[in-house]
Amino acid sequence: MNSTSQNHAPTASSQDVGGSGSNQQNTDSVDQQDGTNINDTDTVFDEDGDEVVGSKRAIRSPAWQHFIKFKLNDEVKARCKHCSKVLGADSKNGTKHLLAHYQRCLHKPYPDIRQSILVQEKKEIRWKDLAEMIIVHEYPLSIVEHHGFRKFVGGLQPLFKVPCRNTIKDDIKRIYDYERDKTMSLLAKTKSRIAVTTDMWTSNHQKKGFMAMTAHFVDQNWNLQSRIMRFIYVPCPHTSDVLADILYTTLCDWNLDRKVSTLTVDNCTTNDAIIRILLEKLPLKSLMMNGDLFHMRCCAHILNLIVQDGLSLIKFEIERIRESVAFWSASPKREQNFVTAAEQLGIPYSKKLILDCKTRWNSTLLMLSVAISYKEVFNRVKTRDSKYTCFPTEKDWELASEICERLQLFYEVTVMFSGSKYPTANVFFPLICEIGYSLREWTKSPIEEIKMMADQMVSKFNKYWSVIHGVMGMAAVLDPRYKLKFVELLFPVLYGEEKAKIEFQNLEAFVQTLFQEYVSSNASKKRKSEGFYGGSVPGSSSFGSSISSGHRVGFKKLLSDIASITRDDDESGGMSELDNYLKEKLLPKDMELDLLAWWKTNGIKYPTLQRIAKDILAIPVSTVASESAFSTSGRLVSPHRSRLHPKTLEALMCAQSWLLNEIRATCSEETEAYCRSVEFDYDVEEENTKESGTTSLDDFV
Repeated sequence: MNSTSQNHAPTASSQDVGGSGSNQQNTDSVDQQDGTNINDTDTVFDEDGDEVVGSKRAIRSPAWQHFIKFKLNDEVKARCKHCSKVLGADSKNGTKHLLAHYQRCLHKPYPDIRQSILVQEKKEIRWKDLAEMIIVHEYPLSIVEHHGFRKFVGGLQPLFKVPCRNTIKDDIKRIYDYERDKTMSLLAKTKSRIAVTTDMWTSNHQKKGFMAMTAHFVDQNWNLQSRIMRFIYVPCPHTSDVLADILYTTLCDWNLDRKVSTLTVDNCTTNDAIIRILLEKLPLKSLMMNGDLFHMRCCAHILNLIVQDGLSLIKFEIERIRESVAFWSASPKREQNFVTAAEQLGIPYSKKLILDCKTRWNSTLLMLSVAISYKEVFNRVKTRDSKYTCFPTEKDWELASEICERLQLFYEVTVMFSGSKYPTANVFFPLICEIGYSLREWTKSPIEEIKMMADQMVSKFNKYWSVIHGVMGMAAVLDPRYKLKFVELLFPVLYGEEKAKIEFQNLEAFVQTLFQEYVSSNASKKRKSEGFYGGSVPGSSSFGSSISSGHRVGFKKLLSDIASITRDDDESGGMSELDNYLKEKLLPKDMELDLLAWWKTNGIKYPTLQRIAKDILAIPVSTVASESAFSTSGRLVSPHRSRLHPKTLEALMCAQSWLLNEIRATCSEETEAYCRSVEFDYDVEEENTKESGTTSLDDFV
């Protein structure tokens, strides 16, 4: 063997051995695949590894990236680089069979397939996760274009391609459409009635009006649920006709026009007109009591009006405290001087001074309560700054303390009315009675300002709550701790002895009428399920069921109606069901009771009352659900989003609510922080301080 063949022999040996020599050839293949001109010709070797002279020619087929040519007994062969299998390689046979072998070779490498899975199959999933992150936490859409974000993602996975802004916006709209269909399907499957809350809000940044509509219902597991339906831009003018048309269209689009129970709105003349227009369009027979219960006024809003009327009489008496708070919280330097004075007096500065919003009485209460705790500090700093001339008098502090003590009840009731995770209709009546009783006690106060406030507030109280809404009365009856017995004893607190008897008789008649309406509707559903002339009427078999004549249909329906009325009067499932419930012993007033769970387990004894409870207890007494949506949208329509299209805003707003409902259904309270949106940054120490007593107004109306 000559020197030339010896020089080539090691190369041939390293290539045609399937094990140790394959790595070098694979490298050549990879280099060739990348376009490097390393092995751009094909050399044929014999069985001993000697090069066949004149065998070099350009490589054309991709099969030769995975096979090695050699000559055996004057025949050209090809050995697989991965499994060492030898196949024929005559040029007249082509390379189709070689490629087919490579496809089914068990030893071939899979790097390209793994990359394909990552890029193709996981790309859409990862983009969807990114879109949900932007929706839930309210990140700006432009985050996908930020250098820092792209650098961070590239460090985690260089192969992940960050989508552009328009692509992520399209993904957000697809998520909105998908979640909207899911929510509509959920409401369609709900057999009980749906209560709706709505309110208008104007963006501070865009100066545009938006309407939020939220649906409330009790699901099949007897859990209270709420789902936002629309967060829609409403161009001016915001007339009652325009708003009523949007509400009616939404109810029809969501197929709720025959399932809606009540509409809870703020107290204003525009909303009164909206209710009248909707009642003209909605089928009255599908509403409870033919629409008499449809209009629900927001109780938290009425409380706000009552207290504001009272506070308006003493606005000058508390103005010096308001000006003092504004003065010492106007700049960091003044606030630091105030903190220093508090430390010198040994008073911990655990709560920051809060300047109230004059249109929110609860913020005034919080401002006064915090200021009272620093009364001695205000007295000390009045000599520290010559510009501070509005320091309160001793009488101002006494009046502020009296107001805080008396308004605490209103504060707690507002919090109770604003709940969204528990029924609020059943707690309305006893709380309103307590407020009425307290206001009458205020009129006996020796402080003239308090008596003036009480007279004004009693007048406003009687204007709105001189007659208890039927839903509120029925909800109290459906609470086994109250029922009619408890209501009867409390009515004199609201109306006095004489009027209480008349109002109680009206409530009794209402309860009986509503119960009978549900009994009748249940019987009607049974007849529809059986068919008016598909089922047999008791005693009608003697008429001859085989006779089929059209003119007898009306008479058979009459017999069916008479039989139904007879059953309702005679069977225990009729009026006696309500009587049996009312005669049962009351549960203790102070016991903690999950009212929905109680009706879930007692539905066997009271099936009709259970249906009523499912509809009535889902009705919110406040529009807090809608107003909480506005609280979020206030952050949503921030300066960096002020140019977003209203439809994009609606997609972000609604999709966030729907996704958070799913997240919170599976996470514990400890992981609630994972659902927080972008508001402001804080250190852990600040958060602990916040939880330990720093006041906040975000949760109140």
